Amino acid sequence: MKFKVVRLTAVATLVALGGKAQAALPNGVAAGDVSQTSAVLWGRSNTAGDLYFQYATDSAFTQNVGSSFKTVNDPLAPVKWDVSGLSADTTYYYRAIDSVGAIARGQFKTAAALGNTTGLRFGVSGDWRGELLPYPAVKNASQRNLDFFVAMGDTIYGDVASNVNGGQQQAQSLADYRNKHAEVYSAKGGMNGLADLRQSTAVFATIDDHEVTNDFAGGADVATDARFNADPAGTRINDSTLYNNGIQAFQEYNPLRNETYGATGDIRTAGEVKLYRNQTFGNDAALMVLDARSFRDKELADANPLSQASVGGFLANSFDPSRTMLGKQQIADLKADLLSDEQNDVTWKFIAVTEPMQNLGVVGAGDRFEGYAAERTEILKFIDDNKIDNVVFLSADIHGTLVNNLTYQLTPFGEQKATNAFEITTGSVAYDAPFGPTVAQLAAAVGLLTPQQKAFYDTLPSIAAKDSFIKSVTNGALTPLGYDPLGLDANLASADGKIQAELLQGDYVATHTFGWTEFEIDQVTQQLLVTTYGIPAYNVGDIANDLSGIVNRTPQIVSQFRITPSSVQPVPVPGAAWLFGSSLLGLAFGKRKKA
Repeated sequence: MKFKVVRLTAVATLVALGGKAQAALPNGVAAGDVSQTSAVLWGRSNTAGDLYFQYATDSAFTQNVGSSFKTVNDPLAPVKWDVSGLSADTTYYYRAIDSVGAIARGQFKTAAALGNTTGLRFGVSGDWRGELLPYPAVKNASQRNLDFFVAMGDTIYGDVASNVNGGQQQAQSLADYRNKHAEVYSAKGGMNGLADLRQSTAVFATIDDHEVTNDFAGGADVATDARFNADPAGTRINDSTLYNNGIQAFQEYNPLRNETYGATGDIRTAGEVKLYRNQTFGNDAALMVLDARSFRDKELADANPLSQASVGGFLANSFDPSRTMLGKQQIADLKADLLSDEQNDVTWKFIAVTEPMQNLGVVGAGDRFEGYAAERTEILKFIDDNKIDNVVFLSADIHGTLVNNLTYQLTPFGEQKATNAFEITTGSVAYDAPFGPTVAQLAAAVGLLTPQQKAFYDTLPSIAAKDSFIKSVTNGALTPLGYDPLGLDANLASADGKIQAELLQGDYVATHTFGWTEFEIDQVTQQLLVTTYGIPAYNVGDIANDLSGIVNRTPQIVSQFRITPSSVQPVPVPGAAWLFGSSLLGLAFGKRKKA
């Protein structure tokens, strides 16, 4: 007891003095995995000793709710505190004070309880490399009053050399991976873009491949991938040394609970790390966060886009029902949660999965859901058959923003069946090169673009013109396969009235910028406003030559559209009959009307 009193007295003195330089907390603080009643607080001090957490319902901490000491034994190992007993739909302020008096502060908001529509605003992005610090593409996100932010994987590039680990290409040890995570949440040029963002709101996070190494398949045998040869044949990649080091560091550096699957009856998932999350936010929305990497079968070999036989063989193999990307347990969890959310009249269901669900053509398709078409059909058909409305897939990985409705086929080359679900892939926070120039280069390399066409693209004078070119190239790959063109304005779903979309700014394609996407649900109408912010992409050379210029780049709206939810009708709101004087306001607290 005496020791605790001494520690608390020391903390009180440090707070009164204002604390020392925050350099001892180089990655700031973070909160995540928020629910109606709980959250995980996170911090990392580069000094061993006590890290003291406090949280309160006011920013001055006059109404202190709780506190706890956590011990920092390794300056590279963050600490976390799982907080419970919180109140729903409430903003909390927190701070961490380390053993030398450094202080970092943050805030988060708990989710609203079911039965309420309060409106919602959240952000999504992924894909950032350490050597491209300090991430001005997200510097406006911390001022947007977000309810939460979804980190969509590739939160480090463990297989790309940066300014840590002595320039080593592939992280190997746990310390290597910790260094990579510490790097991306550090400051440069007076800015710490990701730490500022994480201190401003709650975080949900998942992995893609680069948290371990490029394009790995966690459910496959290590014998199928020479990069995992430190472990004996017969070991699954998601039990390998390299995977375990990467996933441990990811869990350590993100404010999430360390969860594992129990006895699932499937060796791919039983006893393994569980990153799947399902969280409701009142009746406005539900968020389901998936792990698309840890349990998947090895990817199919890429098809030759110029060979009809090769394309046909790829598409036929992709419909093999024995192949999985998510694993049986995640599929079962996803279906159950979607049904529950629909039955509870949750308006919007967001499924965060790092690999695109939309079909983009066979080039590189083995790594996307396109290469696991049987499972893709299973998911979309389930949504369609059960009349689960207003489903939005959020994905990343391809380093560009592409929006399209989602159709599915029961067999290869079969009829395309429209759904009222759509997907947006988010552009990278910082990955060079982004989708546009990468696609142009690949298309030229495989003969889909002539040298003259590539030269024409290179000379286009504006980002908008280049985006339009890339949109045409992508649609050129979709049309021969019977897939809908990009966008929500000229496809099966819009023709059938399944998706009611209005483009407000830019286009449904943005492939030459770094940035993030904001989703805002109107409390009254339940309309969804989707806004993508971006800055011109840059590279390591640009940072070396003009760091201040990079830091001063300001995110601008590059795409914005609005979606009206389907099957919503007005219901009375006690004590608020005056709302119904307006046809728009008459949608307040809407319930779903079943077909």
